[in-house]
Amino acid sequence: MDSQTLIDAYDTLLLDLDGVVYLGRGAVPGAPEALRRAQERGVRLAYVTNNASRTPGAIARHLTELGAPAASEDVVTSAQAAARLIAERVGPGAPVLVVGGMGLRSALRAHGLRPVSTALDEPVAVVQGIAPDLSYGLLAEGALAVRRGALFVAANGDSTMPTGRGELPGNGAMTRVIATATGVEPIVAGKPEPPLHRESMLRTGSTRPLVVGDRLDTDIEGARNAGVDSLLVLTGVAGPLDLLTAAPRHRPTFVAADLSALHRPYRGPRRDPGAWTCGGWSARWDGGRLRLDGGGEPLDGLRAACAAAWEAAGEGRADEDAVKEVLASPLRDAAPSA
Repeated sequence: MDSQTLIDAYDTLLLDLDGVVYLGRGAVPGAPEALRRAQERGVRLAYVTNNASRTPGAIARHLTELGAPAASEDVVTSAQAAARLIAERVGPGAPVLVVGGMGLRSALRAHGLRPVSTALDEPVAVVQGIAPDLSYGLLAEGALAVRRGALFVAANGDSTMPTGRGELPGNGAMTRVIATATGVEPIVAGKPEPPLHRESMLRTGSTRPLVVGDRLDTDIEGARNAGVDSLLVLTGVAGPLDLLTAAPRHRPTFVAADLSALHRPYRGPRRDPGAWTCGGWSARWDGGRLRLDGGGEPLDGLRAACAAAWEAAGEGRADEDAVKEVLASPLRDAAPSA
């Protein structure tokens, strides 16, 4: 892909939000500008998020305030995927207990379902999504309904979510309350499970999408489950060590520092005799350890090192102790500081 920019091969960007476009309320540096350039080149932008707490309209307003081009129809949430999943299993107008925020309630209504807040309404399903004001009382109502046989659906299974203050508990962590209390595991609608990517494909009609994310276990695994290419940006959760020790389902097609990489030729690793090379770096697996020689852009070193580590690990994962040596100095600057 050295003769063209990375974005030239795709018609749609399926973009994660937290850790890719923004962190908390603030934009990731350079992200809005990169997205405006992509739209100007005729690439469709679809913001695909596991966050079910806000409505598409609210998310689009936030993005617009940050300078990113967005309308409500460009936003695809795990709440919408969860609502479609439930609507396909229950009758029109069915009561669904919402353990979460307005994003879930709005999505349920759009599918002709009736949001409720108590087990006394005999809900046929319980749907849970992250919400900053989630209370013990609402969790208790959800547990009561699930114990009585209600379908249990989680908008997403993220154990954490990135913010400007660091990683906070995500919906996956919060769903453990109802799951532990009832012994019932939720059906997950969000990434990396198929429902959210199905929702994205239905809404965009894309034929050549590129999934862009910051998490290996949601964005990248979800792209692999959908059979499409992926770009991992180092502005959110995943770092160099995570990449070097990634299992096959968590290995992205491309690795970049941030969204500005969309508008440059992508320099990927190349297999040479005895080593993987990228830029001025050469990486090889030798004596049970990852070796990295050379110099230049740290990100090129990371790409070469990942290729060597993944080749050596095969269908498994590289051992942390075997790759840590290259992280001590050569790759310490590969990820931008958030």
